[in-house]
Amino acid sequence: MSELLPTTYYHLVFTLPPELRSLVMGNRTILFNLLFDAGHHTINKLSADKKWLGAKPGIVSILHTNGQDLSFHPHIHCIVSGGGINAAGNWVKEKRANGNYLFPKPKMEKEYKLYFLKKMQTLLDQEKLKTAGLTDLKNTIDRLSKIRWNVHANAPFGGPAQILEYLGRYTHKTAITAHRVKEITGTTITFTYKDYADGKKQKPMKLSHEEFAKRFEQHILPKRFVKIRHGGYLAHNGKNKRITAIHQQLSLPQPMPKVVIPFSLQMLQRTGVDYTLCQKCKEGKMEIIASYLNHNGRLVNIKDLTRRSTKNKASPPI
Repeated sequence: MSELLPTTYYHLVFTLPPELRSLVMGNRTILFNLLFDAGHHTINKLSADKKWLGAKPGIVSILHTNGQDLSFHPHIHCIVSGGGINAAGNWVKEKRANGNYLFPKPKMEKEYKLYFLKKMQTLLDQEKLKTAGLTDLKNTIDRLSKIRWNVHANAPFGGPAQILEYLGRYTHKTAITAHRVKEITGTTITFTYKDYADGKKQKPMKLSHEEFAKRFEQHILPKRFVKIRHGGYLAHNGKNKRITAIHQQLSLPQPMPKVVIPFSLQMLQRTGVDYTLCQKCKEGKMEIIASYLNHNGRLVNIKDLTRRSTKNKASPPI
């Protein structure tokens, strides 16, 4: 909430053609990164044009890899502000008062396609992509350069509540949620999916355990991969200063301070276990006064490491 401003927010979705999914599957980290880069490049380049904005907008992008039927379908959802900040750090209002669209769809699709294919070809020329087993890749890329790449430009969000509801639903969801699983037998799993090719009708899909597991594991991201990214004036470096400056320019109240939830409370919420309770009396609280760890996670200075029970102040340090 502290980062939302009084401007229209748009919802863009950058997708990849089905012909590239096998290549992406074999090079997930590098091509997922390129997908983010291509989406952000497209938004920033068109935003820089004074015809559309002439400023840098705020961007929150989220990677999704699955379709409703658990197929491999990499795409990124982007929430983009209608207004932005210029090179001098001044707020620039959105150009279209009706707020119906951010950029012309054909221009987004063309810029996105050209950037992605150019960078991907560079990676191929530098032999940084695994292509074993992929036949006729050169002709496939040539064909893809001549067709339209789809960028979904959905209706703008209705307001802050709708933005937060969207983020809450989609930022940390897995490939399939439990409520869609309708039946599990000794050999099959049946779940519902939305068939977009048939008017978004809800349909059942039955898969063997092996096929279900195979499809599900396609969506386990590479280790430490960051699936939620920020760009424009929401980029992490200096973000709080920029947000505060914008609030001052627009005569808005200062941003609400971020709520920091202690780790012990987070663990209690997740597990129901209060790990700070004394393991012996189950009443006193165990407090870590100080500690020092080196880069390998080894305790190298123990003279300041003291734990004590708040129930019994006379307890010796552990």
